[in-house]
Amino acid sequence: MWEAPVFTERTSVGLDVHARSVVAAAIDGVTGELVQTRLTPSHEHIRSWLNGLHGPVAVAYEAGPTGFGLSRSLTAAGIRCEVVAPSKLQRPSGDRVKTDAKDALHLARLLRLDEYTSVSIPSVEQENARDLVRAREDARGDLMRARHRLSKLLLRQGIVYSDGKAWTGAHEAWLRRQRFDGPALQMTFESDFDAVLTVRARRDRLDQAITAMAADSEFTPMVRRLGCLRGVSTLTGFALAVEVGDWHRFTGNTIGSFVGLVPSEYSSGQSRVQGSITKTGNTHVRRLLVEAAWHHRARYVAGKTMRDRWELASPAARARGDAGNTRLHQRWARFNQRRKRHVIANVAIARELAGWCWSLAVLED
Repeated sequence: MWEAPVFTERTSVGLDVHARSVVAAAIDGVTGELVQTRLTPSHEHIRSWLNGLHGPVAVAYEAGPTGFGLSRSLTAAGIRCEVVAPSKLQRPSGDRVKTDAKDALHLARLLRLDEYTSVSIPSVEQENARDLVRAREDARGDLMRARHRLSKLLLRQGIVYSDGKAWTGAHEAWLRRQRFDGPALQMTFESDFDAVLTVRARRDRLDQAITAMAADSEFTPMVRRLGCLRGVSTLTGFALAVEVGDWHRFTGNTIGSFVGLVPSEYSSGQSRVQGSITKTGNTHVRRLLVEAAWHHRARYVAGKTMRDRWELASPAARARGDAGNTRLHQRWARFNQRRKRHVIANVAIARELAGWCWSLAVLED
């Protein structure tokens, strides 16, 4: 039978944490006393105030841009600290007044009732690796925008590259040969072209750093197991490993919901209506899975690249990866037979691919 959680500490504390201020609300479970105050963001100041309350104390604050430093500091001091997922907080629908003090009090009450959903707290090493992956994602977006600016500048001048695929060595040589009569236009072109080269170099440096970390870090075994699936390269596997973190929080069915690849639903009574995917959760992981899913559309043949990845993984991971690749391609083939729209079919493949990734991530070597 399911057993409801029980709040064991005497005092529950809610913190509304901002960059320059922290609003706190504490509820004493014995006397019912409510204490509210405004603190500085200093971890020492917060710990000192918490030590003045009737113990033991439990603390909750919302996940946000301030990070997990406060949680680590309080945990190291022996204080239970929960970092709450903001999207999962229960809020009264009729409440139209929002203040920092009310938010802190609301957190303190939810903590006492155990009506909250905590996020996974990464280690310092995991968070550093996640920041590296996100820096690479930012560089990818910056490079795409820089290339668009340059290509659209040329398009406005009636110049279009038509000798093959763009952004190759031949295309770059063609760009270097472009000259313009107007000094202002020439300066604009050189500025945009230089931006492309600079951002590309930054992306390549980050790729090298990620490749080196993926080859020798705590994530290496998981990256090698994930690489047994088509479309999951070293960069993709490393990003999936560090972004999800603790894969054991999920199952093969719930991982799709975490990355927002499940259909939304509006059902009441006898009616059941499903809409587009929810697009909640980790946007970066969802994009990686959708991109990887396209690789399963082509006929499945274990080529040299795939076999080289398999050599780095265990026999169990290779067998599971091969089964996943076969299954996902067969699903693509059935979608094609039914003339399903490719973008819709690919999202369905990405949802199942998330389950196969989970299966490999939790697989014991």
